[in-house]
Amino acid sequence: MNSSMEKVLLPNDVRKLLNVDNREIVELCRKTSVTPKKDGKGQIYFSIDEVKKLKNAKSSTIMEAREKKVTLPTISKPESQAVVNGLLDTLSKMENNITSSMTKILDEKLEGMDDVVLELVRCKTENENLKNKVNELNKENFKLKNVLNSFKPLVAGFYIKKEEENILL
Repeated sequence: MNSSMEKVLLPNDVRKLLNVDNREIVELCRKTSVTPKKDGKGQIYFSIDEVKKLKNAKSSTIMEAREKKVTLPTISKPESQAVVNGLLDTLSKMENNITSSMTKILDEKLEGMDDVVLELVRCKTENENLKNKVNELNKENFKLKNVLNSFKPLVAGFYIKKEEENILL
């Protein structure tokens, strides 16, 4: 590993000793300006002194984090109830705003539908009336054809009426 037989540690050992992962080892190396070395086989290793520097850097980082730790203010029960009530009021207002805006949009979109429905009803009624009229005219046409067929030509433009066929429709 190292030509001077000093004690060295592999990254796996450093992770276990400092209880950190590779990312944290890289951060600690940056803070302490420690550059890991490589042996002839390309394996990374740290000297004992470097690991001590990393350990000290980790301890100081933990201390800084503890000092920076922010405590949340405590809220009493009446204050928390006021916050909850405020949130409920806000949600209620949002619901009302959404409902009114959706109602407005739907009303705008459906505004012309009343006229369309009335026109469809009027067209359907007119269609039914026309169907009834066609049926009446067909019946009348049949009766008139029956009457016309009851006249048979005689001589020189004279016709004789024979009895009409009584067919019930």
